[in-house]
Amino acid sequence: MSTSENSQPYRFSLWRDTSFSTVTAGLVAVVISYTSSAAIVFQAAEAAGATAAQISSWLWALGIGMGLTTLGLSLYYRMPLLTAWSTPGAAFLVTSLPGVPMNEAIGAFLFSALLITLCGVTGLFERLMRHIPNAIAQALLAGILLRFGLELFGVMQSQWMLPMIMLVAWVIGRRFWPALAVPGVLLVGLVAAVMLGQVDAGSIPLTPAAPAFTAPAFAPTTLIGVGIPLFIITMATQNLPGVAVLRAAGYQPNGSALMGWTGAATMALAPLGGFALNMAAISAAVCIGPDAHADMRRRYAAGAAAGAFYLVMGLFGATVTGLFNALPQALIVALAGIALLGTLSGGLAGAFANAAERDAAIVTFLLTASSVSLLGIGSAFWGLLLGLITLKLTQPLGR
Repeated sequence: MSTSENSQPYRFSLWRDTSFSTVTAGLVAVVISYTSSAAIVFQAAEAAGATAAQISSWLWALGIGMGLTTLGLSLYYRMPLLTAWSTPGAAFLVTSLPGVPMNEAIGAFLFSALLITLCGVTGLFERLMRHIPNAIAQALLAGILLRFGLELFGVMQSQWMLPMIMLVAWVIGRRFWPALAVPGVLLVGLVAAVMLGQVDAGSIPLTPAAPAFTAPAFAPTTLIGVGIPLFIITMATQNLPGVAVLRAAGYQPNGSALMGWTGAATMALAPLGGFALNMAAISAAVCIGPDAHADMRRRYAAGAAAGAFYLVMGLFGATVTGLFNALPQALIVALAGIALLGTLSGGLAGAFANAAERDAAIVTFLLTASSVSLLGIGSAFWGLLLGLITLKLTQPLGR
């Protein structure tokens, strides 16, 4: 259960707790999730030699899987618990799957999912999370989100008008109607893009996606060369930051239970192309901040909305992907950056609030934000690891 904002028991009601801001936050989170990495999933499927039907099945499995887990977990735990596909995992698959038969790739997906499930049911993940201080978690969150804030202004170098219009709309919104600032940005951005002639809706397919089963095969070399690295990448760069982001926002989920659910869902959907489902960090940040709802107890409704939108994505993956492709890239980049500004500023404030932990926090923040990759593992893991080491070495003796 999330941290209560007062001592009175709260009676949850999805109908009452759902608002325009929670629905919009869920929509923005899904937009960010798809537009930031859908192309990588296409590339990963193509690297495995997938047919058009199998690529469609991958989108179906991932969308349905994220929808069911996000909706179910958010409603059950009453927290904005968003899941996502493993974007670093997909990037890894782009380079590792060429030459690997599709059925062996499916076997590796199942093996990776089994290892994640075991981390959940044994409680290993939860024990690990207890050793991460709040300052480190906040710095990790800020480091993950920094590039989105930078890209908001970076895109202005080539396409300044649309992002600037959206930024001005956000500033005005924060001054006069803070709860509706981000929804207002989305609406203003869409209207401005249409007026500027930057929306290309000429070729949006209307064909729904469909599942296609592939029987798995278990080759030891593929399990070791693909399955184990996929497991490590998903846990280190996705699940660990995903749960840390939630705790930095004041929620206290059972991380091991979440690993068990996402691992089991991946096992069920792997034969259909669901290569890795994990806890989301970047897209989840949209739903855990005050822009989703002023009352953190009601933000689970944003997670539920995201789950519903994910299901639509899965059922009509090709159509929705075409719709996103019709929007200008500047709108997507600006929307992501603006939607995450509040959460980014909160993460920075929390990371450096305690003077005794600032050295460790700045190391975590900068290394995470650097996007460096070592040994095939992303910067979020290394930022967390080096931050914890720095904290240990800079603590006074006896602590």
